[in-house]
Amino acid sequence: MSAILNVQSLLTVILLLICTCAYIRSLAPSLLDRNKTGLLGIFWKCARIGERKSPYVAVCYVVMGFSILFIQ
Repeated sequence: MSAILNVQSLLTVILLLICTCAYIRSLAPSLLDRNKTGLLGIFWKCARIGERKSPYVAVCYVVMGFSILFIQ
């Protein structure tokens, strides 16, 4: 089953995208900052979410890890 049809896999992909973009922006800010609009602006927005909402993203990772380890 693809990640688009499986809700848990889709949430995992979104969380990994947010954290990856935030990490890339911490290493090379100019790489994401020059593309604030358009299709590549999605990565800039994900980086902003990862920076500003990091406690919420961390809680989502804990819940996701718990569900993968103990529910599945």
